[in-house]
Amino acid sequence: MTVYDLTRALPDIATLRDRCRAMAALELVISGNESGGYFSYALAWGPGEEAALMDNGSGDDYAVVFTPDGVFGCGFDHESPMSPWASDDDPAPWPGLVDGMPEVFAPQLTEAAFATDEGVINATAVFWRETGDTAWRAGTVEFPAGHPDPDGTDHLFAVLAAGTPEAYHAFAEDYYESDLPLDAVRHLWELRPPTQAVVDALNPGLPLEAVAPRLARVGYPGV
Repeated sequence: MTVYDLTRALPDIATLRDRCRAMAALELVISGNESGGYFSYALAWGPGEEAALMDNGSGDDYAVVFTPDGVFGCGFDHESPMSPWASDDDPAPWPGLVDGMPEVFAPQLTEAAFATDEGVINATAVFWRETGDTAWRAGTVEFPAGHPDPDGTDHLFAVLAAGTPEAYHAFAEDYYESDLPLDAVRHLWELRPPTQAVVDALNPGLPLEAVAPRLARVGYPGV
């Protein structure tokens, strides 16, 4: 999968936002952390902005920023040959990475959370969709030959692109090295009201009253 496959796989903006919130909610419950796990969601990323974030703790991450103008997404695979750090020259984005990107998303390219000190976007994949658009877009990229995952998209966005509770369940069982009931995962994936039984199934002993305010912070409905 490359960024072009990702843009074909992603749903409309509203569905993607719900998907991102569900993934963040599941992480909060399964990990037991107060501020998130592998996937997280920031309701107040910036003025009028929300952001879905992934950080694998090994140098790879992504951000999907929901703005009044649409959505800007970027991912960084530190082992990708398309990394701005891949050469001995000054860091620079891969040619064509942001070709054709609407001007409304230009501020995202220098956002401190995912840009270098020199103001270069720290990304190997970039995509976007304006509010009134009917499809996701990406630049005009010629990928390096001979690499199975040249821009890291398959590595970074596999769960988000799959968009199913089954895909998240497979990821979480592997990542957390734990048996997790699919029905409980599906319950939160569908953004249904959380219950103590569902929380216990995913993280025994974690009180619902402790989880509820954490879920509210990622925009989970009904808490």
